[in-house]
Amino acid sequence: MKFIDQTIIEVIAGKGGNGCVNFRREKYIPKGGPDGGDGGDGGNVWLEANNNLNTLIDLRFKKKFCAQNGENGSGKKCSGKKGSDINIQVPIGTKVINYQTREVIGDLIKNKQKILVAKGGWHGLGNTRFKSSTNRSPRQSTMGTIGEKRDIQLELMLIADVGTLGMPNVGKSTLVKSISGAKTKIADYPFTTLNPVLGSVNIKNNKKFIIADIPGIIKGASNGSGLGIRFLKHLERCKILLHIVDLKPQNNFHPMKNISIVLNELKKYNIALYNKPRWLVFNKIDLLNLEEIKKIIKEIESKLETQEKYYFISSKKQTGIKKLCFDISQYLNKEEKELG
Repeated sequence: MKFIDQTIIEVIAGKGGNGCVNFRREKYIPKGGPDGGDGGDGGNVWLEANNNLNTLIDLRFKKKFCAQNGENGSGKKCSGKKGSDINIQVPIGTKVINYQTREVIGDLIKNKQKILVAKGGWHGLGNTRFKSSTNRSPRQSTMGTIGEKRDIQLELMLIADVGTLGMPNVGKSTLVKSISGAKTKIADYPFTTLNPVLGSVNIKNNKKFIIADIPGIIKGASNGSGLGIRFLKHLERCKILLHIVDLKPQNNFHPMKNISIVLNELKKYNIALYNKPRWLVFNKIDLLNLEEIKKIIKEIESKLETQEKYYFISSKKQTGIKKLCFDISQYLNKEEKELG
């Protein structure tokens, strides 16, 4: 299934039914009086989160959603039937934005959570409502009001505890696949990963965390180079970022140079994302001998400007993976206790 994480749809709530002007006409009751009923309210349009969905592709082809109009009132004080609501199913993690005003209407982060995006029109009043001691035969009623109509932009932002970022082919997908069993494509050419992928990592004592793998970032990504930075939004909900760094990069740059390239693009995209807790994970130590590893560790430690946590691993050989996963689990548990 194609991964679609952004779309615009039009939602139209139902119109309220009109009130009725009617007078009671029955045998032996010559002056029955007014008995016109009210109309029915128009149907609402709702968005509902569904954990069985992981893409907005269904909403790419159907762009217009209309709720049912309320029925008009009738005689014998019968009110019109309310228009049926419509529920639009979207994946968990969908942000809802008013396309015209850019106002964030809501954020669907839990299964079955619902947001009202277009309210139905109010019902009109029948002439029974206008009866009084001075107006015994009212011939007035009101019309139902028009339902809300708007264009809304839907942005899917994956919900994960941990997110990976880095240059292409640094081993992000291999790491995610090795610790979570996620079905990610792995190959030796740039941008093998074309769409974000989620994996669930199980730790001892029934603990687990969700990790997200997104396509690689290259220099100029903020200007549209490579796959650009459009997938970085899927890291915004993460509690911690793993910056994967290749110790023998294909572009022959020093690892620290590649680190600065990614961080520069991250900073241009979103300063809040740039300031998230971030651990450096130096990958592919299986391609170096012990002397080379010692040398590069010394160089990296001397050039690190911050006290960021860092690890040396081999995703392919599973070296250092258990320690990394355990520390991530400990960090997330600590965060959870502090928050609540």
